[in-house]
Amino acid sequence: MHSRPNIRFLLNGRDISLDDVGASDTLLDYLRLERRLTGTKEGCAEGDCGACTVLVGRLQDGSLRYEAVNACIRLMASLDGCHVVSVEYLSGPHGKLHPVQQAMVEHHGSQCGFCTPGFIMSLYALWMQKPDPSEDEIETALQGNLCRCTGYAPIIRAAKAITEHGSPAEDALTMERDDITTRLSALQDGKRVDLRKDNSRAILPANTDDLAQVLLETPDATMVAGATDVGLWVTKFLKDISPVVFLNHLEELRKIERRDDHIHIGAGVSYSDAEAILCDEYPHLRAFWDRIAGWQIRNMGTIGGNIANGSPIGDTPPVLIALGAEITLRRGDARRTLPIEDFFVDYGKQDLVPGEFLETIRVPRPGPDARHSAYKISKRRDEDISSVCAAFNVTVQNGTIQSARIAFGGMAATPKRAASAEQALVGQTWAEASLTAAAEALAQDFSPLTDWRASAVYRMQVSKNLFRRFYAEHSGATSDVQLVRG
Repeated sequence: MHSRPNIRFLLNGRDISLDDVGASDTLLDYLRLERRLTGTKEGCAEGDCGACTVLVGRLQDGSLRYEAVNACIRLMASLDGCHVVSVEYLSGPHGKLHPVQQAMVEHHGSQCGFCTPGFIMSLYALWMQKPDPSEDEIETALQGNLCRCTGYAPIIRAAKAITEHGSPAEDALTMERDDITTRLSALQDGKRVDLRKDNSRAILPANTDDLAQVLLETPDATMVAGATDVGLWVTKFLKDISPVVFLNHLEELRKIERRDDHIHIGAGVSYSDAEAILCDEYPHLRAFWDRIAGWQIRNMGTIGGNIANGSPIGDTPPVLIALGAEITLRRGDARRTLPIEDFFVDYGKQDLVPGEFLETIRVPRPGPDARHSAYKISKRRDEDISSVCAAFNVTVQNGTIQSARIAFGGMAATPKRAASAEQALVGQTWAEASLTAAAEALAQDFSPLTDWRASAVYRMQVSKNLFRRFYAEHSGATSDVQLVRG
């Protein structure tokens, strides 16, 4: 396999080639320390506050797509073949303010100014996609941006007024799109990238077959897709993650498509890329999906990474377990498929042997008479980690419960099915009493722990209450229940 020892990308309008790149080097440090582009700020260094937001453009199926991401946990090696846009690129001729900046000025959307560049970049990304967004769309785009000064009302007013000051059609990223696409296409040489700096090593395989080979050669490597978790190992725990194998550039792993009886999801599909198809097939996921972190994290984080990480409080595993998903694991040319719930062995332990990686996820398309819900309970509504996550998939025919798949996160050492509760439901009449009785069976399935997110008593009680909520939502009480969706 031919390889090269450098990454190549565009930074604002410049072509960049770097060979002195470490496995743990972050985009934020490069921008601030190497390029002196200090408009991008460091706030939390863990992808929560959004002060470091930049845009990253990448080619997907031949089209150029820009996304808001957190520079503080975006690792430099992952930028090969991308276009990085920092807030400095918005400056117009003779220092003229960009329409997003002008709207923020006129609506007093900035006070101390520290968080402002991050807000500008998130609003810029939204404006490019939706020039006249609704308030809900604005709030969703700003989930990952925190401000401690102004409150959000002036920023929302500014977001609504951006188009009064200009059109996306006249924006630099639109006017230069063909040129940027051509320049990025020229960087796609199909080679493996092998970066070495001191004792650090980062590898970008050429394709999935090369990935399989790389992992056979370096079975102890850290696999990184979105880096939304691994990034914190670097910034918070100062962990040496080398050698690292990056996955986010592999087009084969970024494909999601409908097939005859299932949805095929590559392990590298991001939350944002998965949203349209999954929420179209399963409308109950629309409200749930917006509760997964913030916009920047959904753009970076992947479904496969959330599964492979094996966290008991990951958002997607309970949902996928309830839907009956299967995963395919690959080692070299050998593949094996298993129900997703069997992948989670114990806390911090998954059914994954050295050199093996998660390749695809298979989600059955919805069947007739199935009733679905998914819930996330957390201290904050937006951009928070679950205390309890629950998903229901119950089939009812002629008033009788024919089958049930119910899964919880935050209730055990792994994401886990509520087997006793499921058994208590099957064959019973679809009635509140049946759901209440099944909820009592949760004590046979789980012994939750107490931590700073929630007590064991709270976790058990809220989980039981979700059975009543599930029944209410599917028995004509949806409007009342929506008022307390949390």
